[in-house]
Amino acid sequence: MASIKKDIIFILAVVLLFVPFFVSDLVFHSYEQFNVQHPLIMSFIKFAILATLGEVIGLRIKTGKYTSEGFGVIPRAVVWGVLGITIKVAFVVFAAGVPLFLEKMGINGVVEAMKGDFNTTKLLAAFSISVVMNLVYAPVMMTLHRITDTHIVSHGGRLSALLKNIKFGKILKEMDWDMQWNFVLKKTIPFFWIPAHTITFLMAPEYRVLFAALLGIVLGVLLAIAGSKSKEKDLEVANLT
Repeated sequence: MASIKKDIIFILAVVLLFVPFFVSDLVFHSYEQFNVQHPLIMSFIKFAILATLGEVIGLRIKTGKYTSEGFGVIPRAVVWGVLGITIKVAFVVFAAGVPLFLEKMGINGVVEAMKGDFNTTKLLAAFSISVVMNLVYAPVMMTLHRITDTHIVSHGGRLSALLKNIKFGKILKEMDWDMQWNFVLKKTIPFFWIPAHTITFLMAPEYRVLFAALLGIVLGVLLAIAGSKSKEKDLEVANLT
């Protein structure tokens, strides 16, 4: 009963967070204007809120709680904000570079197609951008995110973890690479992220990062599933030994 009450409070809080953007033109237009003028700051804010929200939901799925000792909601939000800035940069770089590459390969009109209405050329371009970005940038970002999560947990979820040196070598050595490769990279990238980001790059540029941040909620759920799979595997190994 207590958990249902917490779920209701959580849902109401999320609804209250988003409702002003739908019911108030002033709020929505202010958001749009600030988004255009300060894209990196807005990318930080969007990912700090939405991607962290996804992780909180993932924790709820995995443990039945929205927070736990050592989870570190605030430091995770800061890390997601920084990652959000890199995601914005990646979107700009790949969205500009891949269409130019396609034209160099002999496919004419790709750059112009990305500025216009939906057509097969634009779909090809969006899919290509998504493929290249998810094969080049995404594995690095996902692995870095896993490293920072581990670092935060190892420091008890305290905000001071952000000021501590990250032991990259130790964390990389101890990381569950079977789960990282077989689920996070090999399954989520081709079956979820590439199709999802194809849709992202069909959108107008000002909405791409917001949609990507909303997808961060899905990422939290996927990471929760991945964490559960990793735990199940650990139990299987323990039983065998």
